[in-house]
Amino acid sequence: MVYDLIIIGSGPAGLSAAIYAKRAQLNFVVIEKAPVSGGQIINTYEVDNYPGIPGIGGFDLGMKFREHADKLGAKFISGEVSDFYIEDDNKIVVLDDGSKYTAKSVIIATGGSPRHLNVPGEAELSGMGVSYCATCDGAFFKNKTVAVVGGGDVAVEDAIFLARICKQVYVIHRRDEFRASKSLSSKLLALDNVTVLWNSVVDRINGSDKVESIIVADTKTKEQKTYEVEGVFIAVGYIPNSQIYSKLVKVDEAGYIIAGENCQTNIPGVFAAGDVRTKELRQIITAAADGANAITAVEKYLNNI
Repeated sequence: MVYDLIIIGSGPAGLSAAIYAKRAQLNFVVIEKAPVSGGQIINTYEVDNYPGIPGIGGFDLGMKFREHADKLGAKFISGEVSDFYIEDDNKIVVLDDGSKYTAKSVIIATGGSPRHLNVPGEAELSGMGVSYCATCDGAFFKNKTVAVVGGGDVAVEDAIFLARICKQVYVIHRRDEFRASKSLSSKLLALDNVTVLWNSVVDRINGSDKVESIIVADTKTKEQKTYEVEGVFIAVGYIPNSQIYSKLVKVDEAGYIIAGENCQTNIPGVFAAGDVRTKELRQIITAAADGANAITAVEKYLNNI
């Protein structure tokens, strides 16, 4: 069977594309790797900037996106993409179980994966105090002392969330001001149990079978200091999940798929939407907008417009 379209990914971009594709009456399928739809937003405690529903939980918002797609009758297939190639203008998507799906067009909406610090102790203590998801693991650290590494929206949101349940939260940021929005930054800095370590980086995470402390270095003086913590939450950005596709589609130096507002890549019939593509702002609303724009471009491609 040759579909009109295959959507790879079920975050805000993929689910938005599914909704618009169904309304456009395209014959399509959504391939999702994670057991729960929603992408990165399901790990967000609270979403305060999505129009019309301020303060909604990230998991709840992800479920609303999925419910909308389900209500329209979108078809979902679970599996991880292991290969992608083009044959006679058809796009072939191969899953890890060996199954193959063929379509005239593809939307890559695969998002990104957490970036690691790559410091001693990080890999060894992953899952034993080192975490990349505060809303997933924060409850294990109630009334304990933890550290959050990063200075963007996600890091600040994580620190605010953890401050609600933890005794003490250290925020470690390599610069002297946050990259996060002013509203989030102000909310964090007003919390009594949060200490920000400016111009600082983590040099080492210590512990045997669990995190016991971290060594933090001042980026200017190079002076090191040890902080006793039981959890380290790392939020230093994401790496785009584009590796499988980069052998065909053009990517920038950071690995983001090069595509404009119409989501068209350098390969006709292959589109990129959401956090995996080059763009100025990566937010839920811009990912959802990408899904809509991508379907408009897919329709034009299919109709040779």
